[in-house]
Amino acid sequence: MDRPTHQVEYEQMLLSRHVLSHRRGRSADSVMERSAYVLLSRIRIQGPMSISELSDAFGLDASTLNRQTAAAMRTGLVERIPDPEGGMARKFRITDKGARLLDEERDVITRALDKVMAEWSDDDITDFAAYLRRFNTSIEHLDGRPWPRP
Repeated sequence: MDRPTHQVEYEQMLLSRHVLSHRRGRSADSVMERSAYVLLSRIRIQGPMSISELSDAFGLDASTLNRQTAAAMRTGLVERIPDPEGGMARKFRITDKGARLLDEERDVITRALDKVMAEWSDDDITDFAAYLRRFNTSIEHLDGRPWPRP
C-alpha cells in the first residue's frame, strides 16, 4: 500500500536534485559553494561559532568543518577571532565580503524561486513556506539540532 509518506519521500528526492543555484556545487549564477552558503547562513544568524559549535550544529566531524572553514577563510568569507565571550576556542565570524556574497547568493535563489512560483498566489507561497518550516523543524527536533530562525 502506498502511504502518504511515500509520496513525500519521492517529492523530497526530486526536490533535492533541483536545488536552484547549487547544481553540482555551483551554477553559472551562483556566487558560492553550497557548503559555504549553509555555513555562512548559520554563522550569520547565530553569531561567531567555534569548530566544536559548528560540529554540534551540523552533526559533522571536526575535520570536515576544518576543511569547510579553511576554504571559507581562503576566499575571505569568514575570519577567525578570539571568543567574544572570553572562552579559549577561537571562533569564526562572517566577513563583510562573506555577508555581501551570502546576500547575493540568496538573491539568486530568491529570483529562481520567483520564476518557479510565478503562477502561485501569495497565500499558496506562504502556506508552502509554513509546511516546509514545519517539516524542517520536525526533522530538527528528532535530530536534536534546531536551526535558529530570524
